[in-house]
Amino acid sequence: MTELSEKLLSLVEAAEPRLREISETESTQSILPGGWSRKQVIGHLIDSASNNHQRFVRAALQTSLDFPGYDQGGSVRVQAVQDADWQLLVALWAAYNRYLAHVIARLPASKLETVCRIGSGDAVTLDFLATDYLTHLGHHLNQLGAADLN
Repeated sequence: MTELSEKLLSLVEAAEPRLREISETESTQSILPGGWSRKQVIGHLIDSASNNHQRFVRAALQTSLDFPGYDQGGSVRVQAVQDADWQLLVALWAAYNRYLAHVIARLPASKLETVCRIGSGDAVTLDFLATDYLTHLGHHLNQLGAADLN
């Protein structure tokens, strides 16, 4: 998990300055026609960090994990991320992910095979959740032009 943690930190360190360069006006515009704005994508990534933080910790403390699904559209809407300050969102996203890197690096090896069920999805392991978190993050940072992942 140390290597995964280091990859997460590297991704944040590379993406944060690029995200900070985006203007408030630009952050409110859709990335794709009819799609989410940069603010909404970052709001979704903050939710992802929050949800996965709880998943990681709870899975490390239990013999298995059953966690509710995630209504991404509803969550972004209820939190009104489109109305939030862009720099605040970027700072929160970056800080939360730095903390998650700290948590991931300390996940006990003995708990990495803990079975986790998220909503109605297939059962996966804690190791899969942590690895998939980074993949998901990279995908969205690519959409924002804040990561060079191919």
